[in-house]
Amino acid sequence: MTTPLPLRGVSELERRGLRDRVYDLILAMLLEGDVEPGSRLSIDTLAKQLDVSPTPVREAMVQLERTGLVTREALKGYRVAPPLGPDQLAELFEARMMLELEAARLAGPRAEALVPELRRAHATHEACADRIVAAMVRGDVPVSVTRDYFEADNAFHRRIFAAAGNRYLLAMHSDLGALTHRLRQAVLRGTSDVEEAHAEHEAILHAFERGDAAGAVEAMRAHIEGVRARSIGEERAAR
Repeated sequence: MTTPLPLRGVSELERRGLRDRVYDLILAMLLEGDVEPGSRLSIDTLAKQLDVSPTPVREAMVQLERTGLVTREALKGYRVAPPLGPDQLAELFEARMMLELEAARLAGPRAEALVPELRRAHATHEACADRIVAAMVRGDVPVSVTRDYFEADNAFHRRIFAAAGNRYLLAMHSDLGALTHRLRQAVLRGTSDVEEAHAEHEAILHAFERGDAAGAVEAMRAHIEGVRARSIGEERAAR
C-alpha cells in the first residue's frame, strides 16, 4: 500500500507525476485482465485502492477514455470497454498502418542514431519471445511473461516513433498501442504470433541497418499487415 499523496500544496510537476503513476497502475490493471469488459470503474473505489485522492484517478480516466480502453456514460461513470468488433478492428489497424509507416519514413534519415537503440530493443524482444515460447510449451503462460513480451514489442516500435522526431505521432502511438496490446492479449491465449512478429521486427531492423529507408517502410507495412491478419483470424476463432 502506497502512502497517500494529497494534491493540496504540491507543485504542478508533482501533481502531473502522481497522475501519470496512477494512470500506469490503472492501465496495467486493464491490460492484465484484472477486470472484465463492462465492469464499472468507480473513481472513489480506485482512489481508495491506490491510496490517493480521487483527482488523479479522475484525470487518469479521462486519458484512458481517449485510448478506448474505458467508456464513460453520463451520470453513470466509467466502465471497462467491451471487446472490439470487426469494424473497430479494421479501423484500428488502418490507423496503425498510417502512423507506423509515417514513423518509419521519418526515422529513415536518422537511422544511424536509431540502429543501436533498435538493436537493443530487438534483443530484449527476442529474450521475451524465448520466455513466452518456453512457457507455452509447458502449457502455462503467466500474465507477467505475456506482459513483458508485449512491453518489449511496444518498446521496439516506440524507438522508431521516438526517432521520427514528432511528439504528436509518439502520443498517438501510445494511445493506440494500449488498445492494440489489450486486443492481442485477449486473442493470443493458447496461440501466438511470437515467431512471426520476431522475424518481421528483424526485417525492419535489417533495413534500417542497411540505410534502406524505403525498405524499412515496406518491412513495417508487411509487419502491420501480418499482425492484422493474425489478430483478426484469432479474434474470429475466439468467438
